Amino acid sequence: MTDTTPDQSPPDAGADAATEEAATADARAALGRLRTEVGKAVVGQDAIVTGLVIALLCRGHVLLEGVPGVAKTLLVRALAASLEVGTTRVQFTPDLMPGDVTGSLVYDARTAAFSFREGPLFTNLMLADEINRTPPKTQSALLEAMEERQVTVDGESRPLPDPFLVIATQNPVEYEGTYPLPEAQLDRFMLKLPVPLPGRDEETTVLRRHAAGFDPRDLAAAGVGAVAGVADLEQARAEVATVEIADDVVAYIVDICRATREAPSVSLGVSPRGATALMQASRAWAWMRGRAYVSPDDVKALAAWTLAHRMRIRAEAELEGVTATTVLTSVLSTVPVPR
Repeated sequence: MTDTTPDQSPPDAGADAATEEAATADARAALGRLRTEVGKAVVGQDAIVTGLVIALLCRGHVLLEGVPGVAKTLLVRALAASLEVGTTRVQFTPDLMPGDVTGSLVYDARTAAFSFREGPLFTNLMLADEINRTPPKTQSALLEAMEERQVTVDGESRPLPDPFLVIATQNPVEYEGTYPLPEAQLDRFMLKLPVPLPGRDEETTVLRRHAAGFDPRDLAAAGVGAVAGVADLEQARAEVATVEIADDVVAYIVDICRATREAPSVSLGVSPRGATALMQASRAWAWMRGRAYVSPDDVKALAAWTLAHRMRIRAEAELEGVTATTVLTSVLSTVPVPR
């Protein structure tokens, strides 16, 4: 009699592990290509590109701050061109209304009814250029979208696409005609990346590229094309979610954030949302560096980007030259590091 009992032998664990390792390598390679592709258009901002990739991995929003002419807008445009995702750009101005961003109800004379016309928020990557040039009323139109990833108009909630990422820019040295972002708005940005001036060698390279015919308005001519897509992001995000973070490292993050609230020169410390952002960013950074666990050094490396913009310094301390960065540096040097 023939034995028809199904094979009960265990699956090949080695093959499964090899498949997972290959998927991880592919996802990491896709994001590596993304960083290289952006570098075709932008010189000397590798750290900022890394920050943008971390934000993509964590579904976090980014605030880019830098003086005019350091390629803030070009960075975002190059990132969008390197990804197979939808993208929009909104130039924030004093006369911009909330409905211009979120969308609004439009009357259709043919049907004698109102229909919803989607605003530029309904995309995967939205560039909010010079966000601090629009009044708080319009700035606050982004709050629900950034936190809940939906837009509510006339009592009806409409989900935004996934992935959804807001990258905003602002100029730190020009204050005339600007409106500082309120604390609630700043807290929605996972990372605030200060875009520095390039070094001498990088600036020389920029000029040589322009002399050779580089046109920042035509990225396709510069060879910038899509090298990663939504599937690559989803795979990478799944891998980041598996990165382990020990209890003592979690406690280390909490202690850092609590220390900012207790600093005498600080009127507003880091919120629990900020602590969560630091944990998520640290996991993404650890994964990008090829590790499956978060170390205290990862936390230190991402602390300034994730925490400094969430802190408010007392006026008397500001007069003495105290900044959020100096307070954070002091906190990181005094909070005990887990071993």
